[in-house]
Amino acid sequence: VQLQAFGGGLVQAGGSLRLSCAASGRTFSNNGMGWFRQGPGKEREFVATISWNSGSSSYGDSVKGRFTISRDNAKNTVYLQMNSLKPEDTAVYYCAAGSGSFTSRLVGSYRYWGQGTQVTVSS
Repeated sequence: VQLQAFGGGLVQAGGSLRLSCAASGRTFSNNGMGWFRQGPGKEREFVATISWNSGSSSYGDSVKGRFTISRDNAKNTVYLQMNSLKPEDTAVYYCAAGSGSFTSRLVGSYRYWGQGTQVTVSS
């Protein structure tokens, strides 16, 4: 079972990036999915989560209104569209598959984790 996140990179403040997280080894169409991030010297922070059927989603306060999480169960892939990026968004971004079907903001609710993709926002 593997989750691979990609799409990170270097972008100027105000720019956009779209992260993708592709799953292999099993389907996650019945699992809630999430994105977290960890900046230098910081704890892992909740970014966004989406339920198995895209019926509900939730965002961290620092990204609300700028980031959008979505998923394509046919492709076993979850996305994070990041707009109006700020230097404080700089972090390694991780995707994760939950143990259950619904949304969760808690690290402990996620069983499978990807390797992370670096996002750097320059001022």
